[in-house]
Amino acid sequence: MSTSIEQDIIELLENGDKKAISLLYEHYSGALLGVVKKVISDDDIAQDVLQESFIKVWKKGKTYDASKAKLFTWLYRIFYNSAIDKVRSLNNKIKKEVQIEDSNVYKLTTNSLNQDTLDIQKHLSGLELKYQVVLNALFFEGMTQQEASEELNIPLGTIKSRLKIGLRELKKIYNP
Repeated sequence: MSTSIEQDIIELLENGDKKAISLLYEHYSGALLGVVKKVISDDDIAQDVLQESFIKVWKKGKTYDASKAKLFTWLYRIFYNSAIDKVRSLNNKIKKEVQIEDSNVYKLTTNSLNQDTLDIQKHLSGLELKYQVVLNALFFEGMTQQEASEELNIPLGTIKSRLKIGLRELKKIYNP
């Protein structure tokens, strides 16, 4: 890139002349697309970032300072950062979609579990009381066999046998 064309572009940018963007696109779009594609492999998204970045350049044109960086270096930073921002926004969007799907799965699971619990409790009432008490303590109150034994004042061996028999009886109800 000749310095005279670069200087013309800088002057046009500083003056807010629309011709600056045309010249920038004509002389730099290929190289800047390459910069964007280093970060984004999808052609359509890369083209979108390229266009959005040219708009940023147009808006920030008056802020360019030749004493701090050459024109291409300044453009490079804008386009590269825009590509990085795009990747971040796409990743955030994907994370939000996954979180929404996860929460829906949780709701479905919770509703299903609640329905299953109600169904089991309904069938549990068809068992003898001694089996109901043990199964309820172990499965719905979350007690261990030892805790149920102590809480219900029933020997641990009896808890285990009532659990086994109670589950067998429930199985008969579900699979007659």
